[in-house]
Parts: sequence; C-alpha cells; structure tokens
Amino acid sequence: MWASAPTVLVNPEMDKIKIKEALVVEGRYDKNTLSQIIDAPIFVTNGFGIFKDPETLSLLRRAAEQRGLIVLTDSDGAGFVIRNHLKGAIDPALVKHAYIPDVPGKEKRKSAPGREGKLGVEGMEPATLLTALKNAGASFLDETEVGASIAHPTPANPERYDGTNNARPYEAITKTDLYELGLSGRPDSREKRLALQKRLGLPENMSANALLTALNCIISRDGLYHLVKEGTPNVY
Repeated sequence: MWASAPTVLVNPEMDKIKIKEALVVEGRYDKNTLSQIIDAPIFVTNGFGIFKDPETLSLLRRAAEQRGLIVLTDSDGAGFVIRNHLKGAIDPALVKHAYIPDVPGKEKRKSAPGREGKLGVEGMEPATLLTALKNAGASFLDETEVGASIAHPTPANPERYDGTNNARPYEAITKTDLYELGLSGRPDSREKRLALQKRLGLPENMSANALLTALNCIISRDGLYHLVKEGTPNVY
C-alpha cells in the first residue's frame, strides 16, 4: 500500500525563512508547498513545458545572474530530465542543485501515485525541504542581510514617494506596490504591465503574480517606482 504524504502544517505566526537565491520547481503545487516556508522568488518549469519556453528560460537566466538560482525538482526520472535541461541551459556557476530523498507514496490530492511511486517536492515535510536547501548551499538570510546580499542596485535619487528622503533597507515589491503603480486592479493595468514587461525584457504572457516574482529578482522597489513614475533608466 502506498503511503500518503502527511499534511504540511505551518505555523502562520512563524516567519518564513529568507533565501538569497531564487528557486525553480516543476509545478504550482510544488511552489505552493515551498512558499509556505520560504521567502524567495519561486519559478515553475510547468513540467517539460520549459523545453519549449525560451522566454521563461531567459527569465531564469536573468534571475540566476542577479541572485543565483536553486533547482529543486522531483526525485523521479522526469525531475532529473528537467534538471539536466536546466544544467545545460544556464551557467553552472550560477546554479545550485537541491535534491529531495526518494520517499515512496503519493500526494493526498492524487488518486494514484506517480509512475515511479515517489513523493514529489509538494509532498515533502518542511524540515526535509529545508535540509535539501541547506545541503545545496542555499544562502539563508536574516532581515538585516537581505539588502546587502541581494543584487538590488540603489537608484541615483532613492527618495520615498511618500515625500520623505529617509534612508531605508531593501524592501520587497508587493501586490500593494503593483496596485499603487497602476499595474494591477485598474482598467488599464494590463496595458501598463505589458509596457513595463517590454521595457524590462520580460515575457508578455505573465500574470500579475508572475510579474511580481520576476520584478523581485531584477529590480529594487525604489527602482520600480522610479521606472514607472519617472522613467528613470538603468535601475535594474
């Protein structure tokens, strides 16, 4: 009999663990599991979809160049095919590889186990995922290290748009920022996002959430405000 993956329970009061590198996993369920415990950009390959998706591959290369990339695929044959594809497509010096153990079983949402009968990333316990990332050499950060360690250049005039000029540490770009900048929740938000994506060389078919992940890899929060409001060049 196949064992079902245990339900992953994460204390909502517990702070997520910050990691310098961006991560790439196979699918959205993997991303959901990882995002409950990790504070870092997480990309998905959509399984073998990455083989025919040069735009996403280009985005992964840029993320690797800006902050490093950790590949975390399933431990089955398909996971290694995807991993090997990324190995050949992205500078190895910029990529770390995290591996989960072979654990027989199936995820609760599935009616049957996968072809090889192994749990994927989505079925792993938080402690197992953190161990895999630690073994891969992930750069764990505390609140004060984020700004110094992640490649977020400071604009020439990094003033706050609330009218003050107080210095502040690095801040992640949030959904609220996208709304305030008119990039979401407005009738013309899609057009504004497309214009921004073209300016930054990002794929056109990105949702607002996917854009948010990408922006946090390639531009600072201050840089984004300058770019959208003032058109300041060279801020990413």
